[in-house]
Amino acid sequence: MSEENHVKEEKSLNFIEEIIERDLAEGKYDSIVTRFPPEPNGYLHIGHASSICLNFGLTRKYKGYTNLRFDDTNPTTEDTEYVESIKEDIKWLGFEWKHELYASDYFEQLYEYAERLIKKGLAYVDDSTSEEIAEQKGTPTQPGYRNKYADRTPEENLKLFAEMRAGKYKDGEKVLRAKIDMASPNMLMRDPILYRIKHAHHHRTGDTWCIYPMYDFAHGQSDSIERVTHSICTMEFVPHREVYDWLIEKLEIYPSKQYEFARRNLSHTVTSKRKLLHLVTAGYVSGWDDPRMPTIAGFRRRGFTPESIRDFCERIGVGKRENMVDMSLLEFCAREHLNKIALRRMVVFNPIKVVITNYEKGSELLKAENNPEDPNAGYRDISFSNEIYIEREDFMENPPKKYFRLAPGQMVRLKHAYIIRCDEVIKDDAGNIIQLNCSYIPESKSGEDTSGIHVKGTLHWVNAKEYITITVNEYDRLFTIEDPGSVENYTAYINPNSLNVVPNALAEPSLQEAALEHRFQFLRKGYFVLDKESPKDKLVFNRTVTLKDTWAKAASKA
Repeated sequence: MSEENHVKEEKSLNFIEEIIERDLAEGKYDSIVTRFPPEPNGYLHIGHASSICLNFGLTRKYKGYTNLRFDDTNPTTEDTEYVESIKEDIKWLGFEWKHELYASDYFEQLYEYAERLIKKGLAYVDDSTSEEIAEQKGTPTQPGYRNKYADRTPEENLKLFAEMRAGKYKDGEKVLRAKIDMASPNMLMRDPILYRIKHAHHHRTGDTWCIYPMYDFAHGQSDSIERVTHSICTMEFVPHREVYDWLIEKLEIYPSKQYEFARRNLSHTVTSKRKLLHLVTAGYVSGWDDPRMPTIAGFRRRGFTPESIRDFCERIGVGKRENMVDMSLLEFCAREHLNKIALRRMVVFNPIKVVITNYEKGSELLKAENNPEDPNAGYRDISFSNEIYIEREDFMENPPKKYFRLAPGQMVRLKHAYIIRCDEVIKDDAGNIIQLNCSYIPESKSGEDTSGIHVKGTLHWVNAKEYITITVNEYDRLFTIEDPGSVENYTAYINPNSLNVVPNALAEPSLQEAALEHRFQFLRKGYFVLDKESPKDKLVFNRTVTLKDTWAKAASKA
């Protein structure tokens, strides 16, 4: 490798990869261990996808493995449904974990760790209310102060802590706090709470426990038990690192290390689980997997591919500064992949009938390529007759200059078929156009054209004598503003046009064989996928993305 190429390769590393390569070069670790630690209190969203790709991607690139560990220390908000959805999402993205673990696996070990701190005089049971504890902590500019409970002896604290575990006290009656530094500039170091009482049924341990460790006590210690080498989280956990390191040092356990990277917020949506849950429970969306939701399940139902989401996560990169990533980039990644794999089909959303008056063959089968980007995709047969449907918007009775679609006396090509000319416009008594009478050029058949006629417009169509009727859901961005998460009344900015239903679109009969794993490009319309709840008697298709970034054009005109 030349020095120039070597420099380029070094520059391509993100800062976490640089840390790992340095650690491995120095012999600090033989292999690396990461973990993905979601709390099972909701469905994963696009922000989690970045973390998944980072954690699992690192152990693919470097020798090691990744654990899936559920941070299930809050029984009132967690559910097995969320556990199963999280596992499905990770597998769908293309990753496999080595061990499936739960913070609740370590409840007994964590309890023993807490006792160890108590015996060292580094933790105490506090009877103060949450309001009193907040007041005692002081402010960022004023030190806090300890109350009388901090003077309890280790023996007394051990007894009280055991009674907390036995269920002797009510919720909020007592907590266990670390004894660190009430004057620390880091507010989290001012005797943080390690355990709280919560009489609630846990989705895995049932009613065995009524005390539960706080995040700061469960997280670092779970990392240490699993011998995680690089514990990667987002920047809001920077203040927690000091607590993380202090607990590991005082407990004298395996020294896992925490590293932070910046979130990449996605425009025109929210990723707060609280806000996402509200969207679901308030009926703004149909569920966690509504195709307008930024959840991985929502993107999957909408037709995004795992490849496109992994590509998006790679493009936005890993850094230390938070920024807003435009939804257009994710849509671009989807188009890039779907263009390569999507089967082409013709669907007419708002039909107008065309009768080809000089077509006397009855019907014929035409060859149509399934995907011009994929030479192995092959061809399909489509039927053609003297009666077809085209899009109503593809005809204009009084067109402006440089209008290249169908108009009286004007010619267009029908995709995979012939050139036609509009000869007559048929209207009903109210003056509405109900039919176009056209003639075709027999020598202009696609692939065999000897007519010498060149036209600029090409239209998609459906045989009026052979089609199926489908429902099409045209999805768009859920919010009209770039950063709805930054405003209090975010639901006021929900896009009223985020879903447009086309109830009776006309489609090629071949779409009847569509399966959930198939991706389609409806010619001139966009990319679509079969909805997972589609009835067999009338198929429902969801639009993944349009063929081009129409949102950017609309925004520029606004």
